[in-house]
Amino acid sequence: MDDEYAKLIRRMNPPRVVIDNNACEDATVIQVDSVNKHGILLDVVQVLSDMNLVITKAYISSDGFWFMDVFYVIDRNGDKIRDTQIIDYIQRRLENNPGFAPSMRESVGVVPSEEHTSIELTGIDRPGLLSEVCAVLTDLHCNVVNAEIWTHNNRAAAVVHVTDDSTGCAINNPSRISTIRDLLCNVLRGSSDLKTARMTLSPPGVTNWDRRLHQIMFADRDYEKRVQRAGDTTMVPHVSVIDCIQKDYTVVTMRAKDRPKLLFDIVCTLTDMEYVVYHGVVQTIRTEAYQEFYIRHVDGFPISSEAERERLIQCLEAAIERRASEGMELELSTKDRVGLLSDITRIFRENSLCIKRAEISTENGKAKDTFYVTDVTGNPVDPKIIDSIRRQIGVAALQVKHNSNLSQKASGSTTIGFLFGNLFKAGSFQNFKLNRSYS
Repeated sequence: MDDEYAKLIRRMNPPRVVIDNNACEDATVIQVDSVNKHGILLDVVQVLSDMNLVITKAYISSDGFWFMDVFYVIDRNGDKIRDTQIIDYIQRRLENNPGFAPSMRESVGVVPSEEHTSIELTGIDRPGLLSEVCAVLTDLHCNVVNAEIWTHNNRAAAVVHVTDDSTGCAINNPSRISTIRDLLCNVLRGSSDLKTARMTLSPPGVTNWDRRLHQIMFADRDYEKRVQRAGDTTMVPHVSVIDCIQKDYTVVTMRAKDRPKLLFDIVCTLTDMEYVVYHGVVQTIRTEAYQEFYIRHVDGFPISSEAERERLIQCLEAAIERRASEGMELELSTKDRVGLLSDITRIFRENSLCIKRAEISTENGKAKDTFYVTDVTGNPVDPKIIDSIRRQIGVAALQVKHNSNLSQKASGSTTIGFLFGNLFKAGSFQNFKLNRSYS
């Protein structure tokens, strides 16, 4: 009965969304007011993330029964959102119950379809693993249409959409699916992962791909036994979890190198670990991101043990690192064909490249894939090797988009102090609430 009453209240009070391009000189301001429910912050942030919008600043408050957020957003080019169609779409998504509206695009640019068979994979990471997986799928007459692959802490996880290469349709035959599962699990296990390698089928479109990958790696406990990254460590994430006795909250503060979808990764992890964000501030300064959240567990209590505190720190650090753009970013843009991904990843493997993360997509017969690569030891790739690979694949087809190792050396670390330590003491949220109208 209580659940039905809560649904009635939400239907009677739909979210109120205001999108303003005049309130800030260098960002579009999106204000969302709504009846509060667990997970609504993630719903809103996911909408913005799906649209590839970059959140440069945010103020979050959800005390009581009302949810009040302000987001300052730009597009990937650093510009305000001026396209009226995009603005109207954001407005509709946020106002029409963002938790249940279908996503316009997933993280690799596709709308989930029943024409694909969706496969989830997890196992120990090693050089050449993606190449081996793609070779098995090609041998089994499966065409990889879209995929996203993450690696972290010596673990690998992937969500892959495949079709039958002769029909272009989903693979539904139970016997064939069983064969695919057995062979992929053998590849994922290698010689040292006898228990945790897994392949499962997931219904298409049920969960945002990024969130699903976080859930897979969290279940795989990739946050344990932290592996030291090679190279520059000036922007390793710093997470602290402390008590706020006056307000009976736990305070989470985070400082890390800024990147797209960082806020989504943090909020996704907090939500899936069953914490509620009551207040928060997000700020980006130059290349650094600062976030501070006042949280409680869903039962209404703050964190009470040192073990839980340490586990939350580990999980948030892992959430930040999973999507970190480690190594050199390569972009493949060419005509799609059966076995293309298998050939590309084989060339990478033969040239001793290690794929740390990848986004695979196809649309209208064209493949557009992004790979983040290092050498097998995790160090920067020799440019001569990249030149050789580009000649094999096609200089026009494979482009070097970014090299994070060069960026790290050029940028250095900033010395700006943390911004939000006196948030409640200064009464910032009280002023924030009083200055807002809820007509």
